[in-house]
Amino acid sequence: MILAGMIKLDEEALICDLAETYQIYEYKQLPLSKVAVFSCGLRDDSRIKMKINEQNITLDNFLLADLRDKLSLILWSKTKDAEKDINRPPSILKMLLGKENKENKELVFNSGEEFEKERQRLLYGGDA
Repeated sequence: MILAGMIKLDEEALICDLAETYQIYEYKQLPLSKVAVFSCGLRDDSRIKMKINEQNITLDNFLLADLRDKLSLILWSKTKDAEKDINRPPSILKMLLGKENKENKELVFNSGEEFEKERQRLLYGGDA
């Protein structure tokens, strides 16, 4: 994205990133080409680049949260609660991504017949 697009998207984020990274506090006093070079050189986890990429969290935090979630599930799977499928640990990653309230049920089938019936319903809108 070009500099004008960054400014239009979130000028304040760009100003903060330029100040934090390069100690540029008045970017409008610099030649446009220099500001463009500095803007393109910002880290991928800078405010403006994260906004451009529609990211809520940094890649490092994403990976750490995912690792924590997987470890929690492994530990939980060794408990009696897991046998009863209760008290599953909450997903930190889903909370960070803002998806903790959205229903994302896993489908569990007790037989091939149940699976096939649900498949037919989803594909064809009924018991075809």
